[in-house]
Amino acid sequence: MIAGVSSRAVVSPAVRRQRWRSYLLLSRVSNLPTVWTNVLAGMCASSAAVDWPTYVQTALAVSLFYTAGMFLNDAFDEQFDRRARPERPIPSGDVSKGEVLLVGGGLLVAGELLLPMRTDALMLGALLALAIVAYDYHHKRSRMAPLIMGTCRGLVYGVAAAAAAGLNVGVAVGALIMASYVAGLTVVAKAAGANARWLIPVLIAGISLVDAAFIGVVSSSIGLAAVAALGFPLTLFLQRYVPGD
Repeated sequence: MIAGVSSRAVVSPAVRRQRWRSYLLLSRVSNLPTVWTNVLAGMCASSAAVDWPTYVQTALAVSLFYTAGMFLNDAFDEQFDRRARPERPIPSGDVSKGEVLLVGGGLLVAGELLLPMRTDALMLGALLALAIVAYDYHHKRSRMAPLIMGTCRGLVYGVAAAAAAGLNVGVAVGALIMASYVAGLTVVAKAAGANARWLIPVLIAGISLVDAAFIGVVSSSIGLAAVAALGFPLTLFLQRYVPGD
């Protein structure tokens, strides 16, 4: 749900990407490890023991929410991208705006349906979907965009906790920490723009380090904290192949 900054190679109008490659660029899947560690941190805050089947189900659901947000982001940014980033899949003609909107909307619905059937998790999932759409639609025009972006990541903590054992004060604290980090990251990204180079990708990957530190505090599990920390190098590695911006 938060974009990075990386190299941008302009695609010639005569050369079209294959659809699978366009979808990868739209989805920005390289940032998904930070989503998975968000889910792990939220579950650790809600319960001492992580139920791994529930974790996998929730992580998949939230991954669909994230990917939906990335698709919708490009759809709503079509006019801006035509001026500033003509190499993106929509302005380059690789996919249509209507197709991207349809896929993004479908992924939001699929993410909600995949969540564990717990009332709190479903309610927070619906709220997350609304926050994603609000950010994607308004982020170019609203000063509140960083706050909404941070809220999206904070809500992931809530969704994960509700899917596992339930909400508590620790979950709220973790969500606030993550929301603050991502809001700050978004402000830095907007200020730096294309000049950010390596900084924003590192800060995005750093989401997993924040998760790892939080897990270490709330669960006292070095193993789970180490697993979360792996999200940092994995995100940076994947960004070499699928840009996170």
